[in-house]
Amino acid sequence: MSHFFAEHDEPFPTARTTFAIRFHFLGRLDWETATALQRRLAYEAGDCDDGRIVVLVCEHTPLISVGRRGSRAHIRLTNAELRSRRLEIRWVGRGGGCILHMPGQLAVYPIIPLAWHGWTVGDYLRRFRAALLATMQELKIQTQSVDDSLGVWGRTGALAVFGAAVCRGITYHGAFINVNPRMTAYRFVDVIGRVAGETSARTTMGSLLAERRRAITMPNIRALLVPRLANAFGTERYSLLTGHPLLRAVREQNTSKPSRPRYRAS
Repeated sequence: MSHFFAEHDEPFPTARTTFAIRFHFLGRLDWETATALQRRLAYEAGDCDDGRIVVLVCEHTPLISVGRRGSRAHIRLTNAELRSRRLEIRWVGRGGGCILHMPGQLAVYPIIPLAWHGWTVGDYLRRFRAALLATMQELKIQTQSVDDSLGVWGRTGALAVFGAAVCRGITYHGAFINVNPRMTAYRFVDVIGRVAGETSARTTMGSLLAERRRAITMPNIRALLVPRLANAFGTERYSLLTGHPLLRAVREQNTSKPSRPRYRAS
């Protein structure tokens, strides 16, 4: 069991309450656009001195991202099987391992200037995970820790996994919560490595729908998560916005760039 995070963290004290959080609900977004928008916001956050936090909330089109702790060996699909499922792979400069992204999975990307808030990366992750645990508790889902994982686990597998990154003291990337995606391919992608000789160890993602065995929607989860995330980050001031004013510019910039080499199953 992991001892880095407690299963039910106490509320976090905060010395500053003047900042606000802006939650942007972006709907379904492709990986490249979401990543470019995060980089733009993280760059701009370095020039601000008001402690503002921006949180992007979206779903992704099908894709497998591989962080610094992941490898091709954690994806137990052949190239032909990847092609048949129309899945591409991206190697990403973030923490965590392999994550399969699908509609029905909630991606949560906080853009936070850590120094302004006086947080270490560990402080940030503890706060983030506390909000996820509080949301699971509200849903009456039993959670637990699993060795070598910072995620939130249930009886069906990982319910939420982290893939965070920090650049110039600003956080980006974040966490991914499986709400109600199609689960057919998840059993082939290990979010943590398998131990040799252990065939029963849980290494893949489950879902909130499978945990509760009754209908659960993305708006429900967003409504539960937002105030708990604001509380864990130390403020009661937040606003909810649809879309983001920079999305169009980011999309146009991506379209105008020469296509970058990307992994395709072949």
